[in-house]
Amino acid sequence: METRILAQNAKQAAIALSGVSGEQKNKALAMIAERLYQHKDEIIKANEKDVERSIGENLASPLIKRLRFNEKKLSDVIDGLNSLIGLEDPVGKTLLSTELDESLELYRVSCPIGLIGIVFESRPDALVQISALCLKSGNAALLKGGREAAQTNRILYELISSATREAGIPDNWINLLESRQEVSEMLQLDEFVDLIIPRGSNEFVRYIMDHSRIPVMGHADGICHCYVDDGADMKKALAITIDSKTQYVAVCNALETLLVHEDIAAEFLPALKEELDKRNVILRGCNKTRKIISCEPATEEDWKTEYLDYILSVKIVGGVDEAIAHINTYGSGHTDVIVSQSRANIEKFMDYVDSADVFANCSSRFSDGFRFGFGSEVGISTNKLHARGPVGLEGLVTYKYKLIGDGHIVADYADKRKHFTHRRLTKNFQVK
Repeated sequence: METRILAQNAKQAAIALSGVSGEQKNKALAMIAERLYQHKDEIIKANEKDVERSIGENLASPLIKRLRFNEKKLSDVIDGLNSLIGLEDPVGKTLLSTELDESLELYRVSCPIGLIGIVFESRPDALVQISALCLKSGNAALLKGGREAAQTNRILYELISSATREAGIPDNWINLLESRQEVSEMLQLDEFVDLIIPRGSNEFVRYIMDHSRIPVMGHADGICHCYVDDGADMKKALAITIDSKTQYVAVCNALETLLVHEDIAAEFLPALKEELDKRNVILRGCNKTRKIISCEPATEEDWKTEYLDYILSVKIVGGVDEAIAHINTYGSGHTDVIVSQSRANIEKFMDYVDSADVFANCSSRFSDGFRFGFGSEVGISTNKLHARGPVGLEGLVTYKYKLIGDGHIVADYADKRKHFTHRRLTKNFQVK
């Protein structure tokens, strides 16, 4: 089907979906979880074919890791669906209510964004997470996964589409794009598509941003930092650094640059190197670092690099102010961590680091919609308008103003026959 017609039909489905009850959406989510479990063998077999083909095509190792969709990942996806069912419906919530005058009441009420185009690479689990979040938040979706996951994405799409049709969700609310040409065409359809969410490399996201008038939400890089402060608890600092870097390296919230206070570097870095050597992590250090431990030299380019691999750049700094300056210069505004026992330094770090997520004394890997209790996420946004950080249900709704009057006209207020009260109310929107 022509992309324009596909988007037009999806936009109509988005309008119909915006009025579907939370109960019906939850029923559809439960049916998706059930359908995925029933067909898990077929899903895994399709994924194995995608992985085998991609290895043969020399796909980069980090992308192969993202591509794999085994029983563990399927189980995690189903857990995410069940978690999402338990969350409050984000649509129709009264966010503000004000009496403008007697019997003239204004309400700000949450509503779906509409039709969302999501373009992502490698990760088939992202297709399920994104679809589920769009459904729960009342949005229709145009989905384009990477060619490397073509067979996995196709079976997941078909299962989700059939399950939701059975649950009474409007047809065409979910759509799968399968070619680059379709993506290029979608980027021009600003009359139908309300938002684009890209997930992929820096170059990929920049391309999307540069080739569409449609608003884009997301992030180009995940250059995450951990700063180990003077006086930090060494045991905790080691555990946090190792987890942030190695728990899963091929993700945007993995640690890429470690900053260490100069007063503890001689004690901390040898212990860290011993642990990271066991995990085959390559270290690239500044000149001061290389005087303490044996490692590759770090260049200016390393501070700007998202490795998504077993590589960590290390820099020794004079204190929290230098750490903040480095992060705000080279960081991507994603997730940055301080390990410290100083309340003043923690507060300064969290106030002045200009990132969507700033953590103290915990792993950067907590930057995730599911771990935040959002059910899941469509991605992580480093934008400062609308949604920031892990984007879950609340990031996929906007709001509209609803004003209920009783024959009120502006002329009465312009001519001073009536006056505004602008009194804050505490009630939810309801048509009387």
